[in-house]
Amino acid sequence: MLANNDSYSLIDIGVNLMSPAFDRDREAVIARAEAAGVKTLIITGSSIAGSAEALAFAQVHPQCRATAGVHPHNAKDWDASATARLEELVSQKPAVMPAAVPAAVGECGLDYNRNFSPPQDQRKCFEDQLALAARLGKPVFLHERDAFEDFLSILKQYRAHVPGAVVHCFTGGMAELEAYLALDCYIGITGWICDERRGAHLIPLLRHIPADRLLLETDAPYLLPRNLPRSVRGKSGRNEPCFLSHIAAFAAGILGKTPDQLAAETSANAGRLFDW
Repeated sequence: MLANNDSYSLIDIGVNLMSPAFDRDREAVIARAEAAGVKTLIITGSSIAGSAEALAFAQVHPQCRATAGVHPHNAKDWDASATARLEELVSQKPAVMPAAVPAAVGECGLDYNRNFSPPQDQRKCFEDQLALAARLGKPVFLHERDAFEDFLSILKQYRAHVPGAVVHCFTGGMAELEAYLALDCYIGITGWICDERRGAHLIPLLRHIPADRLLLETDAPYLLPRNLPRSVRGKSGRNEPCFLSHIAAFAAGILGKTPDQLAAETSANAGRLFDW
């Protein structure tokens, strides 16, 4: 892990910082991230209430930004009221800290793995959020699991009308990667790539992601990098944004780059996607 290194300036584009897993030490988590060179955290909004909470937190924490959206797991709660409330959140322009405007619409998409919401509700929720992003000129933060064909079909209808898109926590194969890159999407890579049991297939795929389309994220508190030393991992199994430096070093080694170089490239990509 790249700890206490001021030369790094990483952006964690996906951290579930408002998760109850961080309730006891959220401020310390931010401090540890900053000490490890992770200077900006983008808090993922996955419900109306969660998005409002994330945006409020970002307004008083200059290290943080937030997205606003409804995860497919929560699509069963999507209705006209939720649509109107999300538009209010995405449209907000805080006077206290203008940089805390929503970074993107999402996390939105499709997840047929466990179908916590019926697929038809997921598709409606996804389409409405893409339409909202197109209308407001916002990039989208995307989620897809076991739903590639439907996801791609819907995304194709809107991609030309939104300014940017990132497929968050990419774990697919070459066919999926090529399809997303053909739509000029950014690709979010997590600590999944550090898991020799489930993520080994991502190692050769990483080399096929153009340097200007790669983004890094932890998806904390989930997906703790499996190859972290036990002395660093702790006993809780909780992932933290500070471990993004470990993911960056691992990915840089695969790509034959220095961690500094990869940090600079991926941070520039995040700035371009989110229009900072």
